[in-house]
Amino acid sequence: MADDRPMIDQAELRRRAITAGVSFIDPDTVWLCVDTSFGKGVVVEPMVFFGPGVSVGDNARIRAFSHIEGATIGPYCEVGPYARLRPGAKLEEGAKVGNFVEVKNTTMGKGAKANHLTYLGDADVGAGANIGAGTITCNYDGYFKYRTVIGERAFIGSNSALIAPVKIGADAIVGAGSAVTRDVSAGELRLVRAEQLVKQGWADRFHDAMKKKKAEKKGG
Repeated sequence: MADDRPMIDQAELRRRAITAGVSFIDPDTVWLCVDTSFGKGVVVEPMVFFGPGVSVGDNARIRAFSHIEGATIGPYCEVGPYARLRPGAKLEEGAKVGNFVEVKNTTMGKGAKANHLTYLGDADVGAGANIGAGTITCNYDGYFKYRTVIGERAFIGSNSALIAPVKIGADAIVGAGSAVTRDVSAGELRLVRAEQLVKQGWADRFHDAMKKKKAEKKGG
């Protein structure tokens, strides 16, 4: 069956964006949709894909190799490199989504940051919150989706799992490596870790034994 949809003239879409004030570092590598909306002073680096329903505010910067669809990016935001914004992603003024961060159906408040290696799905991130590397919102139990709410200026330590539905209060701190299943109060520190086990000299004995075993194996 023939596809009757009109062909999208990428060169024309890029020309219109440039005329409106967008700066493309390498325009031939950027894919636009007919409804892609740009504010003034936007900078788009190479190899960026804009799917349907994307709006980019004034003075935002979209870094290389980012994939964006169904997202609203506010003024002075920074996205990427290697970021993915899925439908329902909303970045308010000055928010930052860095490399290898995926955002879906989530609002990031003014100045909120998720700089690297993070999944934020079905969440509300308060203004000024900082999301550490490796953090994920566990939003799906196989049947239903649940929301995570992170308060203003909260600090989420690296490699944390926020198991929705859960709320993290304003100015709270979640220690790195925590799996949070219950709400965290404003200003609270939450640590969810097993006690660290220390065995003095164990590693030295292990290395000695393995070296001896390897030498015996070579000798045989």
